[in-house]
Amino acid sequence: MMMVNDIPKILLHLHLDGAIDIDDVFKWVKEDGIKISKKDLLRELQVDEECHNLNDYLKKFDLPCKLLQTCERLEITSYHLFQKLAKLNVVYAEVRFAPLKHLEKGLTLDDVVISVINGFNKANVESGIMGGIILSLMRGEEYEKNKKVVDVAKKYLGKGVVGIDLAGAEALYPTKDYVQLFSYAKTFEIPFTIHAGEAAGVESIKAALDTGAKRIGHGVKVIDDEALMERVIKENILLEVCVTSNYQTEAIKRRHPIEKLYRKGVKISINTDNDTVSGININREYARILQETKMDIEDLIKCNTNSIPFIFADDKTKNKLLNMHEKIKK
Repeated sequence: MMMVNDIPKILLHLHLDGAIDIDDVFKWVKEDGIKISKKDLLRELQVDEECHNLNDYLKKFDLPCKLLQTCERLEITSYHLFQKLAKLNVVYAEVRFAPLKHLEKGLTLDDVVISVINGFNKANVESGIMGGIILSLMRGEEYEKNKKVVDVAKKYLGKGVVGIDLAGAEALYPTKDYVQLFSYAKTFEIPFTIHAGEAAGVESIKAALDTGAKRIGHGVKVIDDEALMERVIKENILLEVCVTSNYQTEAIKRRHPIEKLYRKGVKISINTDNDTVSGININREYARILQETKMDIEDLIKCNTNSIPFIFADDKTKNKLLNMHEKIKK
């Protein structure tokens, strides 16, 4: 009988600073002279019952961003995360982060991006895990600063960077305000995904689709609009769904619609969003879906295979992943 760990998993929505290794954090707070117990440290890093929205959830990124201000720490965090994923039988992962959050102690955007790429490359050599880095533009940030991130993405595209994203406080900074940035990115043919339909409603998803996005981070509010759902299906859009995170941010306050969306024909990628912040990993996320829905192992495998055409990689990598999944079906 096939188990969750047997599935060669594809992970497309995971934040680097939201999945920082707790032992690394404990070491670094000591180095920085921050006196805190490991128990209190967990409270700083992980959400609890007092989290009621995305803005509450995002506060858990404060400490990781404060610590990740050196090339060494950025590389170690990236390396440890990809190595952990490989042990969970993740065969392909796209990990995202916002380079603008790591410039407080004098690093340049190039320093930051190269460090994270180096961590991935080291894990790739040691474990064989495939994937790359997505650079997140930030809602609420100045246009010119976000534009510089697009320029860095262009510089390292195909050299570790695979695409860009838009992240941050979705309800406070509407998706429609960032259309110009993605128009700029499209001139360089940089692949992109956009957080939408998590903290904000269907208008955010529509705005993301209007930019030409073929992948939507979360997108679960599409369940509230039948016509929009039909558009997502017709235009062959992938939703990067993160069940546990959606409950924690209260993006979903009732039964999660992942199964309904999947049965309707919406393409679904199963993700964790932030392993450390949410206190989960991809295997536990899969197990939760199996427990709380009528989806089975074959459905989870299909979610993986359905996501392969949408990954920000070349056809050779896509074919390799398809072959892996074909073998486990036999």
